[in-house]
Amino acid sequence: MADCSGKIHNFTSKPLMIHLPTNKKMKSLLPLSMLLPAILFSCRSPESPAGAGTEFASVSQTDTGKAVSVMFTAYRTTLMADGEDHTLLRVAVTDSAGREIRSAADTIRFYVGGDAILTGTEGQSLPLATDTAGMEHYVQLPENGLCHVHLVAGTTPGKIQVEARVGGLWPGSHEIHTLPAGFEYRTPTRQQLRKSGINPGRMIGADVSFLPQLEARGRKFYEDGEQKDPLQIMAGHGFNFIRLRIFVHPEAEGGYSKEGFCGLEQTLHMARRIREAGMELLLNFHYSDYWADPQRQNKPLAWKDLDFPALKDTVKQYTVRVLDALKEQGTPPGMVQVGNEINHGILWPDGHISHPDQLAGLLIAGTEGVREVFPGVPVMMHVALGGQHEEAVFWFDNMMARGVEFDVMGISYYPRWHGTLDDLKYNLNRLAERYNKPLNVVEYGSFAREIHEIVFSLPRGLGNGTCAWEPIGFRGGGLFDRNGEITGQMLLYDTLSLKYLAE
Repeated sequence: MADCSGKIHNFTSKPLMIHLPTNKKMKSLLPLSMLLPAILFSCRSPESPAGAGTEFASVSQTDTGKAVSVMFTAYRTTLMADGEDHTLLRVAVTDSAGREIRSAADTIRFYVGGDAILTGTEGQSLPLATDTAGMEHYVQLPENGLCHVHLVAGTTPGKIQVEARVGGLWPGSHEIHTLPAGFEYRTPTRQQLRKSGINPGRMIGADVSFLPQLEARGRKFYEDGEQKDPLQIMAGHGFNFIRLRIFVHPEAEGGYSKEGFCGLEQTLHMARRIREAGMELLLNFHYSDYWADPQRQNKPLAWKDLDFPALKDTVKQYTVRVLDALKEQGTPPGMVQVGNEINHGILWPDGHISHPDQLAGLLIAGTEGVREVFPGVPVMMHVALGGQHEEAVFWFDNMMARGVEFDVMGISYYPRWHGTLDDLKYNLNRLAERYNKPLNVVEYGSFAREIHEIVFSLPRGLGNGTCAWEPIGFRGGGLFDRNGEITGQMLLYDTLSLKYLAE
């Protein structure tokens, strides 16, 4: 997850350049009323993503409701800059419970920045309009609450910003990375597809990396009115793993925290608390001084001038140093992530996905660091592609074919960006079938019951587990209310742990 605010990119500060082939560029902008027939036509009979289905419609959709945000899925966020490669975009509006509203009918406005165009799902041109700020955008109307269009990449490698707005709702956005048309796609050999032999135990976990900051601000936690360590409370309700992110130098200029939160010392302290609570640690290396996610994978300030061989060596030695410190204090991790949401790479620009050999080299260096200190601890590779199956295959194929070895596939799933529960189920089942590796939804924020059902129903016992992202965060809600008392959501994990961890 990018940050606790659910931050989106703000594209309103200056007009976006929408690049259209001259034969498709409109000579003038028509009044919106004249565009409605074309709008309706282009949203009708959309192409469906491979995982489309309605198994979970009863919990993820509603006929009516108060709309609060835009659910915006790009089924691929990595494209070839060849003028033809494209991805399906899906838009719905959701209520406060994250349910799609089937009766939603308000106009959807698409703003595109970068070398790309939008078309209908059959390649037809889409109408344009101009908003009150003078910004050109595509306009569409949903049908039965949904709209599907295609984004077609241009020929200039780089980044494309696309945003979907509906009235004054919280908009949805994606950053799509386009790669040189000569990118070498590789597929793994049978030998590279073999299982590692390290079999992780089942996990029901939570990322609570904000906890030291919350406690520093005076936040306290209670169960039935009695103040307790929240980690002890969680362990008592079925959680067996706690995930912690670690930044290289969070106190550095431009870093996460001048106080050093999520740095090594805080991580060591939290690791002791986790062990005392009877749980295991999933350590999440960001390899950055700040948040690392699909939109940013910045080098630590102290590493910014290293050449590539030195950068690889530094990744390995830093990984070893952190894990040695955990080993020395008797708190070994139960699992290690080499990078966070790395579908667009790590340590940009050297390790961007457009440089797949270098990206693989950095991931291998991190994995070697883990194996050197804890050879039997499972290593996870984590991508933010919950419902994006084609792109998940693209990433895992290319990294495994380049020698990246690991034990667990980690997936982020937030419906707002990653599609429907049916998309998630399709993706996980197909990944299990293709790679025969354990899978973990290592970040999620809603639909806990359904996500556990999907994961732990994977074939051949390949559902490794789940990890809720910051369920004790700043806003309250989740496992604890604003006063720090446990909620009914905490009690749900009693049921989930009995059902899935006791098997």
